[in-house]
Amino acid sequence: MIHLKSTDKRYLTQVVINTDYTVVGGGLAGVCAAIAAARAGLKVVLIQDRPVLGGNASSEVRLWILGATSHMGNNNRWAREGGIVDEILVENMYRNPEGNALIFDTILLDKIILEKNIQLLLNTSVYNVEKKDADTIEAVTAFCSQNSTEYIVKSPLFCDASGDGIVGFLAGASFRMGAESKDEFGELFAPEKEYGELLGHSIYFYSKDTQRKVNYVAPSFALRDITTIPRYKNFNSKEFGCKLWWIEYGGRLDTVHETETIKWELWKVVYGVWDYIKNSGNFPEADTMTLEWVGTVPGKRESRRFEGDYILKQQDIVEQKTFNDAVAFGGWSVDLHPADGVFSEKPGCNQWHSKGVYQIPYRTMYSKNISNLYLAGRIISVTHVAFASTRVMATTAYMAQAVGVAAAFCKKYNVLPADLLTANYMQQLQNSLLNIGHYIPQVTLQDANNIAQNATITASSELQLIELKKSDIKKPITSSVAQMLPYKRGLLPTIGFSAEAIVNTVLDIELRVSLKTHNYTPEIIVEKQTVAIQKGTGTYTIQFTTTLENEAYVYITFLKNEDVQLYYSEQRITGILSVFNHINKAVSNYGKQEPPVNIGMEAFEFWCPQRRPEGQNIALSFTEGIHTFSANNITNGIDRPTNTPNAWVANMQDVNPFIQLEWQNAQIIKEIHLFFDTDYDHPMESVLMTHPENIMPFCVRNYILKNDTGTIIKKVTNNYQTINKIVLDTPLLTQKLILEVEHPSQNTPASVFAIRCFN
Repeated sequence: MIHLKSTDKRYLTQVVINTDYTVVGGGLAGVCAAIAAARAGLKVVLIQDRPVLGGNASSEVRLWILGATSHMGNNNRWAREGGIVDEILVENMYRNPEGNALIFDTILLDKIILEKNIQLLLNTSVYNVEKKDADTIEAVTAFCSQNSTEYIVKSPLFCDASGDGIVGFLAGASFRMGAESKDEFGELFAPEKEYGELLGHSIYFYSKDTQRKVNYVAPSFALRDITTIPRYKNFNSKEFGCKLWWIEYGGRLDTVHETETIKWELWKVVYGVWDYIKNSGNFPEADTMTLEWVGTVPGKRESRRFEGDYILKQQDIVEQKTFNDAVAFGGWSVDLHPADGVFSEKPGCNQWHSKGVYQIPYRTMYSKNISNLYLAGRIISVTHVAFASTRVMATTAYMAQAVGVAAAFCKKYNVLPADLLTANYMQQLQNSLLNIGHYIPQVTLQDANNIAQNATITASSELQLIELKKSDIKKPITSSVAQMLPYKRGLLPTIGFSAEAIVNTVLDIELRVSLKTHNYTPEIIVEKQTVAIQKGTGTYTIQFTTTLENEAYVYITFLKNEDVQLYYSEQRITGILSVFNHINKAVSNYGKQEPPVNIGMEAFEFWCPQRRPEGQNIALSFTEGIHTFSANNITNGIDRPTNTPNAWVANMQDVNPFIQLEWQNAQIIKEIHLFFDTDYDHPMESVLMTHPENIMPFCVRNYILKNDTGTIIKKVTNNYQTINKIVLDTPLLTQKLILEVEHPSQNTPASVFAIRCFN
């Protein structure tokens, strides 16, 4: 028994930890920064002030993870973020296609505890910083409320992924809050004068049907008259969770120091809304429903933004500016919200999209005046307008894994973050990121250590696309539709299609391309044709006469005609998509973006895929095969479709497909990395939504690796991940490496983006 009578002042238990890298903040950005650094060899301490990981994606807030894919509602094809955040989302899709936020919590915890180089401190809040000198952090001090312990964590490098930038703030890092004026950066979407209004916080609720009558008595603090909210008519008994993202408040307050005030106001709204749904009499279907969950922690959007050696601005996004130090990309819309949130007369958001994804430079990801501080999450160096796009979680996580890898370079070369800007360091950093599945637009992997580049590559077959085989599926052309096809150069072959019409009519067909070959906005009409369509079912051909000059995707575009049904194919092939000029209100997509002329955004049409089980390809035939699925693609340094599929795809008729690497002399191989297709076009929203499958239809499930004697090196069944990293217990000496794969299904041929070998 302990019996202490002393009246002297007592002190907390204190634990001092020395580590290589301290990451403060366990949201998705902090998680990815910590994992990336740990896998690169650093000892990492991850400090999270909440009981779970994930931040806004966790069960405490329950916002789905999104980034450049934007619910498949923009023109950013194959734009899901790669690397660690991709690994997490693919894992969640496999375990949790129903979008259960509690399951997602466990997936993030799993990912962290499996990394032996990470020490995790949950329920631990940083409240002090010790500095070695004016521009160098030496340690952070944090308190854990659960074990009443104070931690002093020392390291040469720190990463602030805390959302509000607690480390940067305490350390004296330069930061901004609110909007810059239009004059400061020349941003046309910025206000004439700078102001302090911000995007607010949100709290969501979940409901469920109990199948018996449930009464509800609202708490005293609930808003009594929900009709005082201008958008009260939008509330209904069917929507819950983050579909209610527009329950927002706090944009006119200090979103750091007045968060508790904002939370109480949001609680008033949420409980008032439920009182309205249950007791107004306008929703009789809600009689058997109960309130299952209400958030206790508001999801934050905006507070401090810290200054790096570059501040990303609106023009960089719209013009898709390229940077020598690009290490990530974004693609969410420029998405600003009214400062009054749910109390505003204005729409809940004001989204304007760019025509494609944009690069994000490394210089935005470290403090310009605190020499050993990395920035991760929504606090990176951007203007208020650019922040409206970079703030979403998949984008912030993507940038964070870049700084995790960068931290390992700092240790390896004994340099500070800004020192990595030299050309040699930056190319190494970019290559290291690309090797872990990170995609950087218009940057190609050039890794001399990958001995697969020196091999002669052959395959049992290579897909030559002569048809997208017709099925019984037919759909009226209620909105214009296009088949995206990868084509090298020259004349397109004669194209056949099948249609059924209820009357004699004509069908307008256009050949379109994008102005920039790495974009997927088919704004240039190269050629138009009109085909007479007879009543009934028929087969028709089109022959475009334009010579194509660039290797890029072309769009065989069938303009809207509700009297005609097109036949579709059930074949799904890597790098092949159909896109529709339809509407997706969730991301302000109304078929065409028509911004005011004075805000610096572009007008263009949206051409987007449909989600599976829809989204079949149009049934087409070709007089000459389209051959862009070569075995040599596996070493071209790009691991997703861009202006071409960048994949080896086997013929569907090839019953035993394989691809072979052969060297002139026997090679010692210690590691083999395989990159498969987990459909980078699928957003894989992490919570709330239910997805139609838990394994992507293009992904190779079963494969065997063999050496030059036919001995099996590795046999894998039921794969579902993008990257398979095979580390051999005993180094392999072989002149050949053979990868035998199975087709994922009878309608989807096997494909591989990359094979890399290291000794």
